[in-house]
Amino acid sequence: MTAYDVVVVGGGNAALVAAMSARHVVESVLLVERAPTWLRGGNSRHTRDIRYAHPPGEAYTTGEAYPVDELMDDLLRVGGGHNERMAQLVVEGSCGVAEFMTAHGVRWQEPLTGTLHLSRTNRFFLGGGKALINTYYQTAEAMGIDVQYETSVEEIVLDGANQVNGVVIERAGAREEIAARAVVVASGGFEANLDWLRRYWGDAVDNYVIRGTPYNDGRVLANLLDKGAATAGDPKGFHAVALDARSPKFDGGIATRLDSVPFGIAVNKFGKRFYDEGEEFWPKRYAIWGRWIAEQSDQIAYSFVDSQTIDCFLTSLYRPYEGQTIGEVAEMMGLDPRVVTETVREFNAAIVPGGTFNPGILDNCRTEGLTPPKSHWAVPLRDPPFYGYPLRPGITFTYLGLAVDECCRVQMSSGETVGNLFAAGEIMSGNVLRSGYLAGFGLTIGTVFGQIAGTQAGRYARG
Repeated sequence: MTAYDVVVVGGGNAALVAAMSARHVVESVLLVERAPTWLRGGNSRHTRDIRYAHPPGEAYTTGEAYPVDELMDDLLRVGGGHNERMAQLVVEGSCGVAEFMTAHGVRWQEPLTGTLHLSRTNRFFLGGGKALINTYYQTAEAMGIDVQYETSVEEIVLDGANQVNGVVIERAGAREEIAARAVVVASGGFEANLDWLRRYWGDAVDNYVIRGTPYNDGRVLANLLDKGAATAGDPKGFHAVALDARSPKFDGGIATRLDSVPFGIAVNKFGKRFYDEGEEFWPKRYAIWGRWIAEQSDQIAYSFVDSQTIDCFLTSLYRPYEGQTIGEVAEMMGLDPRVVTETVREFNAAIVPGGTFNPGILDNCRTEGLTPPKSHWAVPLRDPPFYGYPLRPGITFTYLGLAVDECCRVQMSSGETVGNLFAAGEIMSGNVLRSGYLAGFGLTIGTVFGQIAGTQAGRYARG
């Protein structure tokens, strides 16, 4: 039987960070990736930046400080941090992620400008997620880490004393058991498993778009839950954003996301607004829109902007519907033009006069006497041409996952701890996240807990 000190299950950021961290401690590390080489990296292929706390003068940001306390406050404001100790761990640990990433080959780009509002809080890696993943694989292989592609982990082998003996893999139709002194599971959530999502959301899942990898079907998570692992996170919880409804069902990535909502209005299939489009800066609120759209009839919504604001957000992958009247655009998207025209009329009439539109701040352009209100960036839709985008909920990853302790050791529902089984990344994100999301924070969770899990697994295997 083949044996390793540490086996890491998964092929994205968290798995790679765990594998490299373990390799700093032990001699033999295996990383098992289900995808072929050209699709390696899981959801991390679609990332582009990481959120982290830092002092003033930090390179590749605006140079302004982003203190630990502010990051924690931001996390709490979006509905995260319910496990206070785990939240504190990731927030404090974020201070070292840039140094770790640089030491393992990652290169950075200058801060971006515009309406993303991320350049103070986040660093952007040069080349985006694909470059990040390629760099980490090159570094891992140079460190002597074995990588097996197109290999599925079908079972985590536990003995009667809640210890891991190894994993059962399947490759090219053949099964094999691999022995391991310690195992790290970093294989993502179950968002690509539509039948699993259907347990909580019913047939609504037929209208969901899975913006990440189709390989995140939760099979490792399911195997461990069947063996009695304890859970963390809301079963119905997920990180979801507003995507163009014309996106592919799987793996469309960040290019399919739409950032138009704050600069116009969003309506449901009945032509009615349903939430405050200008509640907060987009990086702190974009993730709630996927959930809001998921709760609308037929899981569909529509974003309208005019020529004043069409250039205020990133260009979309698909061309918008365009017309000289709101009604014309509404009709193109299958909406009742009279209802949408009236919705826009009511919105325009409720805007408080005298505001100064400024997408760079929480400005004073707002509505009054309108339900729901629009708190910021409320400017009349009046200047043709008008534009429209159909929106669907784009699921990034699910929050239901494995409960872990501060060393990332997996907990059992019996109350026992599996001493040599660790988890990192999306598969344990429910220990920190509950409802909302902060842009770039998934990479933070994967990097911080990947380091902890990998290091602890290595120490266990060595000891």
